[in-house]
Amino acid sequence: MAEGVTLEEQADVAKEFLEGLVSTMGLEATVAIRPIDDDTVELAVDGEGLGMLVGPKGTTLAAVQDLTRTVVQGRFPTKTDRILVDIARYRERRSAALTRFTGEVAQEVLDAGEERALEPMSPADRKVVHDATNALDGVVTRSEGEEPHRYVVIAPGS
Repeated sequence: MAEGVTLEEQADVAKEFLEGLVSTMGLEATVAIRPIDDDTVELAVDGEGLGMLVGPKGTTLAAVQDLTRTVVQGRFPTKTDRILVDIARYRERRSAALTRFTGEVAQEVLDAGEERALEPMSPADRKVVHDATNALDGVVTRSEGEEPHRYVVIAPGS
């Protein structure tokens, strides 16, 4: 938890910002606060027609999350906790799809006995791939390359 500021207070500021953003854009949505752990909270924005806030491959969503964090940090200039934003369940669906994809690639790696490099992806997507692979036997991962072209390699375990 940030010094002297509760995670709940930070989440309330983030929620207020997101509700204002959605309203200003003429959209209707609800914003729910979902605690993830002691230092992380997710704000879930749900409603119809929110695709413009997600953008291609989640790029606009990433910008909205950065703006939300900036607003919270502006209100509480000391250290802030981790603020995540999900819009129209994009991150949830993306995580599930990446987890399925990782399982398929891991099986291919095991069958062929050869490592496979995935396409460059965001840090959040790489984390999903690493976490999904850690839950599997016989394969390991590593990240290679430099941002924004950093990617995951899935390899047979040693």
